Amino acid sequence: MPPKPTLSVCIIAFNEEANIRDCLESVAWADERIVVDSHSRDRTVEIARELGARVILHPFEGHVQQKNFALDQAAGEWVLSIDADERVTPELAREIQEVVAAGRPEVAWSMPRKSWYLGRWILHGGWYPDRKLRLVRRGKARWSGVNPHDHLYADGPAGELRGDLVHYTYRDVSDHLRKIDQYTTIAAREMAARGRRHALAHMIFNPPGRFLRMYLLKAGFLDGQAGLVLAGLSAFYVFLKYAKLWELRRSGAAPLRGDAP
Repeated sequence: MPPKPTLSVCIIAFNEEANIRDCLESVAWADERIVVDSHSRDRTVEIARELGARVILHPFEGHVQQKNFALDQAAGEWVLSIDADERVTPELAREIQEVVAAGRPEVAWSMPRKSWYLGRWILHGGWYPDRKLRLVRRGKARWSGVNPHDHLYADGPAGELRGDLVHYTYRDVSDHLRKIDQYTTIAAREMAARGRRHALAHMIFNPPGRFLRMYLLKAGFLDGQAGLVLAGLSAFYVFLKYAKLWELRRSGAAPLRGDAP
């Protein structure tokens, strides 16, 4: 019998052929790499299998549900959950390997995430260090939150790693706008499904509040024009989310869940 893996890496994917190779290669040192794919129509599955990952095809039920499904497939004592557009840096890889080998009492570890946007690293506006809990003992954590915004919660003490998890966000402004349209639809439907009521005040005050918080209070202006674009589109995200909730309530359409990514 092969030895039981110590560390499993879980990745959910859908049409990620542009990202999946670099993502998997950044964790080539792991004992097990699992890609849960939502029936991609590109070469995601082919590339993942070519690199030796275990690929599991599973219909997309929502970000939280999909990530919990992936977590349940891991055989390792420890599980690292990352997205296809993220990369584990060599510094972070060394820390993870040291933690896994040391047998420390913590059941989970967070790490700073550094995002690349419009040709530069975003280091302000609340985007860095943007700590994410991603390394957990199997059976000691579950994904939760409101789709599409998922969070990993651990049942026990957590530590902090120093190495960066690198995040390659949007290819360009057009790609960002496409994701905003997609994610605000999911968010509005989730809010409607939970009985959230639309309020005009949310559309009027929340978007400029988001902009001012990111661009001024959290010094997004220090990231140059990229910081301005990011704050502006983040405010637009908030506006559009509530506009779509209003549209759902007005039309009486049945809220849906589990939209494909």
